[in-house]
Amino acid sequence: MVAKKTTAKKPAKKTTHKRVASKKSSRMKSFKLYKDDKPFTTFRITKQTVYWSILLIFIIITQLWILKVQLDISNLTNALLSN
Repeated sequence: MVAKKTTAKKPAKKTTHKRVASKKSSRMKSFKLYKDDKPFTTFRITKQTVYWSILLIFIIITQLWILKVQLDISNLTNALLSN
């Protein structure tokens, strides 16, 4: 008979996890009163202000271009109808 070799199992290593304390922040919860840090009427230029300004300028330029094209077409049709 052939003797079976048995291997001894080593105990699993215990891993330790470091817990990082999370910063407490005032989160907005549904149906809860939220105290704002800054007054509503403060004026600050943010990225969103720049994005909205660029969008507004693009819309105004597009509207002016459409108005110019409409006036050119109107002048052209008036010139054709008057002949």
